[in-house]
Amino acid sequence: MFSIYFSKCNICSIIVKLINIEIMKRIIFLLSIFTVLTIEAQETQVPQLTRILFVLDGSQSMLAKWESGTKMKVAQDLLSDMVDSLKFDKNIEMALRVYGHQKPVPPQRCDDTKLEVPFAKDNAKRIKDKLDAVNPKGTTPIAYSLEQSATDFPKSKDCRNIIILITDGIESCDGDPCAVSLALQSQGIILKPFVIGVGLNDEFKDTFDCVGRYYDASNEQRFKEVLDVVVSQALNTTSIQVDLLDMNKRPTESNVNMTFYDRFSGAVMYNFIHTINYKGNPDTLKIDPVPTYDIVVHTIPPVRKDSVIINPGEHNTVKIDAPRGSLIVKTTAPEYRDLQFIVRKNGYKETLNVQSINSEEKYIVGNYDIELLTIPRMKFDNIVIDQSKTNSMFIPNPGLITFVASAPPVGALYKQSGNKLEWIMNLNSNDNIQTLAILPGKYIAICRPKNARESVYTSKREFTVISGGADKVVLF
Repeated sequence: MFSIYFSKCNICSIIVKLINIEIMKRIIFLLSIFTVLTIEAQETQVPQLTRILFVLDGSQSMLAKWESGTKMKVAQDLLSDMVDSLKFDKNIEMALRVYGHQKPVPPQRCDDTKLEVPFAKDNAKRIKDKLDAVNPKGTTPIAYSLEQSATDFPKSKDCRNIIILITDGIESCDGDPCAVSLALQSQGIILKPFVIGVGLNDEFKDTFDCVGRYYDASNEQRFKEVLDVVVSQALNTTSIQVDLLDMNKRPTESNVNMTFYDRFSGAVMYNFIHTINYKGNPDTLKIDPVPTYDIVVHTIPPVRKDSVIINPGEHNTVKIDAPRGSLIVKTTAPEYRDLQFIVRKNGYKETLNVQSINSEEKYIVGNYDIELLTIPRMKFDNIVIDQSKTNSMFIPNPGLITFVASAPPVGALYKQSGNKLEWIMNLNSNDNIQTLAILPGKYIAICRPKNARESVYTSKREFTVISGGADKVVLF
């Protein structure tokens, strides 16, 4: 007995060990999956590479006295400090282009611009050394310098290209900086540039609004603050909420896709499904504050808000009118389970939506025309969609009519409207027996055998369709 008991205990011990081993295997397996998923999540959250091209004014006017030194000396010192602060960020690459520093005036040389330090990792010292060596001499070819900067950025699909232009004067070479900037943005080469005006006269400030986002550095301290703000914007995202407003101007609309387009390039920057969060407010989104956006809300029909400027470093609220109500067309007929109908804006021919029967869909508040693909088609004009209400419509059940012929027919179905026949549909000319679901009413079938060669064989059959009924029509 003891040996039997001992044997059983050994078996139990072995079973327990096997179970423990199996449990440990499962735990290790789950941990390995978790590790892989964590690594993948970390990889997807790696910040996007940002390339910053500093375009520095090296024209003769930068030798003017300003605050603690010359404009150039102040710009060199502050820009060097900024480059120092960014050099350890692995998600940033920097480059330096200078204009007006190679050839003295007169004569005026409007091609005086050069990429002094190209984009590369760990090039902060090269940029600082080059900054120290810049000696202002020439003129101010801003447009040409911006145009040349297009080739400064290495080609990359997953990179933010930023230009920070630092200047104390306006274009002096008959170029058009606004047109060049717009072209670069529309081609998707750069995001909207930042322009820092160093001690510019007030009358010149407006000329840079079309070039990029302008900041006025009226004194040395302000220059430092502006440079910090600009670089912060270039590197960081900011928060935004989109209030989709109902007729009472309350942000109650939701559950619809929003597309954020870059205003100048037309590129899709973001897609978000609008959400009301657990606090009952439109959800907060993180986006790049640099571009100017066109926002399209994909309601039916879509609504949009153009030229949306995001203020960095603060929470932005964008309000868009998007009041909606619902439409549903109902039937109990099994013949119509796959039926669809066309929705158009009242008075317009363009199709807004093709909606399924017995399904509810939301539309922007307004008046609509609908056309049901029944036999014959049913049309309803000026259907009203009200805020947060459902317009429910019912259609009658059809009757089933089986058309029988001694041979495949050529002909059509009509409905008599006064003294005129209204065409409904052509009969199937490849089959001599066909069954159709037709709305209640009085109809006429006019046809002849397909293989007949004389019109005298034309036949006319009048018949009545009863809702829910079934009947047979002998054509010939």
